[in-house]
Amino acid sequence: MIGATAAMIGAPAILRAQQLFAAYPFRLGIAAGDPAADGFVIWTRLAPDPLAEHGGMPMQPVEVEWQVATDPRFATLVAGSKALARPELAHSVHVEVAGLQPDRPYWYRFTVGSERSTAGCARTLPIAGASLDRLRFAVAGCQNYEDGLYTAYRHLAADDPAFVFHYGDYIYEGRSAPMPVGYDGKPRRFVREHAGQKLFDLADYRRRYAQYKTDPDLQAAHAAAAWFVTFDDHEIENNWVGEIDQEKDPPEVFALRRAAAFQAYYEHMPLRRSAFPGPAGMQIYRRATVGNLLDLHLLDTRQFRTDQPCDDGFKTRCAGWADPAAQVMGRTQEAWLANALKQKKARWNALAQQVMMMPLDRRTGDEPVPIRNMDSWGGYDAPRERVLKMVEGLGNMVVLTGDEHQNYAGVLRTDGGQGDAVAVEFVGTSITSGGDGADRRGGEDRIRARNPFLAWTNDRRGYLLCDVNADQWKTNFRTVDTVTRPDGVIKTSGTAIVEHGRAAVKVT
Repeated sequence: MIGATAAMIGAPAILRAQQLFAAYPFRLGIAAGDPAADGFVIWTRLAPDPLAEHGGMPMQPVEVEWQVATDPRFATLVAGSKALARPELAHSVHVEVAGLQPDRPYWYRFTVGSERSTAGCARTLPIAGASLDRLRFAVAGCQNYEDGLYTAYRHLAADDPAFVFHYGDYIYEGRSAPMPVGYDGKPRRFVREHAGQKLFDLADYRRRYAQYKTDPDLQAAHAAAAWFVTFDDHEIENNWVGEIDQEKDPPEVFALRRAAAFQAYYEHMPLRRSAFPGPAGMQIYRRATVGNLLDLHLLDTRQFRTDQPCDDGFKTRCAGWADPAAQVMGRTQEAWLANALKQKKARWNALAQQVMMMPLDRRTGDEPVPIRNMDSWGGYDAPRERVLKMVEGLGNMVVLTGDEHQNYAGVLRTDGGQGDAVAVEFVGTSITSGGDGADRRGGEDRIRARNPFLAWTNDRRGYLLCDVNADQWKTNFRTVDTVTRPDGVIKTSGTAIVEHGRAAVKVT
């Protein structure tokens, strides 16, 4: 008995590769992210029972082997080692692969004992400043699990983008009634149900990510390309900003919930160590320069924002719209962006961010005064004008946005939409949020009439596919006809063209 006890005490703390799992441990798939010219992050999380406590894993570190190859058969390995999947991080693994060649695809996979993950593909970026003829990438987000199927992601993977920008709302924190209501106020088809209740603690958020990541179409999109991810509001709580939430909790209480949400976000996203969450939050704004063609500025419009004016919602004009002290990005991030834009490192600039920048008048009836969305840049005149002043005269700025669950194409003008044209904004629809939608949402004609800077709208689900060369930026609005039934058919509902040097857009 004494010998057995001594053997247990002396046993290694790490479960070695010979440890066998009762079920397949890679049920959440694999992913790559934050590509650079010499590498990218590769991610997985061990979860043989995804919705169970701790994902069905023991509370011990587990060694995971990883490999990177130049071919999908892994005949030529160029990198590989072992990493620890720690229980403190839900047995997730984030490997920052470096030393690779620029502008080429690589394949990666993970192994634990006799269990092997599927293989993913990620492309390194061209070296900053290197000559690049063309670039194709995708833009997606807003994927409420209860609202529909992720068919659009299957089509996105087949479109073979160099990378994906995800503008947020990867998960949704709430739970719908069995018969949800659409934007028209009418009941709509219920597709599938969130596990658990509304999210508040770390176990809640982990379970929700695990449920989303079991979707095979989402896994396929992750396996097809590296992603640049950012969060918006639903990863934590609807319309949160800073340390303010809609529950009207004391800031110190919401800070605990936000910290749990940030930890779960990091655990489930292919992010670099620089984004590791801490007491001050997460470093999520960053930059990627793609050859000499694109300077991609990924923004954070939640952590440093001041409270929404007029008590949030869709409101008529109030003094808060013009508050000169209001912030969307915060002073430090604004200064960072201004400095980056002055460097003029690429033919095109793109702001990859979360909420609509166009100050859209939302009236669809006979309301006498304009209505704006206080949770968008439309509720923050002063910060929006400061950003537009930064890009004035560049002639190469495209803003990429999500959140609205509709497609929009329009021109960004100074002075509340009445001044000089300085950039173009493309707002991507949702992957599922809002249900099937329609080619046009009710009231679209009124919206267009009251917003002359708005060129085009569409209310189907899908994603953006951007094809960029030195002279032209083309955005294809890729949409599916249904997300509430399987096998939605993909099509291009509209194509928007921006000529370099002109802040104007033509949609066909």
